[in-house]
Amino acid sequence: MRNLKVFIAYRGTAYHGWQRQDNAVTVQETVEKAVSKVLNEKVTVNGCSRTDTGVHANKYCFNVKTSSSIPCRNFVRGVNGYLPKDISVLSCEEADENFHARFDCKAKEYIYKLHCSESKNPFADDLMLHYRRKFDIELAKRAVQPLIGTHDFASFCSSNTSVSTTVRTIYDIQIENTEDCVIILVKGDGFLYNMIRIIVGTLIWVNEGKLSPDDIPLILEARDRQKAGKTAMPHGLYLNRVYY
Repeated sequence: MRNLKVFIAYRGTAYHGWQRQDNAVTVQETVEKAVSKVLNEKVTVNGCSRTDTGVHANKYCFNVKTSSSIPCRNFVRGVNGYLPKDISVLSCEEADENFHARFDCKAKEYIYKLHCSESKNPFADDLMLHYRRKFDIELAKRAVQPLIGTHDFASFCSSNTSVSTTVRTIYDIQIENTEDCVIILVKGDGFLYNMIRIIVGTLIWVNEGKLSPDDIPLILEARDRQKAGKTAMPHGLYLNRVYY
């Protein structure tokens, strides 16, 4: 039995997230149908992460076990032939039989994109959050500094989430802008439900003067979702990279 490690990219606009659901079209379901056709056997793919409705991925990883002898190059070509235009297989390689895309992941990197302009961008309506104000990059950089490191991020997690611990480690946060596009990059060992989107929403509140950078340590200490900012819309979020 072979174990294939596969990287894909997808535009999440038309999908109800990654994970298979009974009553909605998802990325996992769509990928599994294409992969099953190419391998000529019904398969289940193991994804590296759950992504929400409307969230995108620049480099998402899954593994799939198969008895097929198809070469990796042919796998890429074949699966792409069955996939819709908003999902693409980037690469395929042989992996150790025990490799699991989710459980072997050491770190993840997300980016969030904002289009900061009074005028909307008709070419990126579902790819960036349209924010009609100027975004203060230096203020945002000050605000995120207390988030770097190992902390209890309960204040930055949706209140209806059930997890064993809300402690996570953020390795780095970078904020850059090119003309009217602001990109927020966050790298960590793992993330809670809506954690990135709540961080971005909190930065938006800081930008609007509803919160101060000095409030961030207090928000962390409170471990209370109500203390942080709003949850930013999903369509600006991308799973950018996973590390093994």
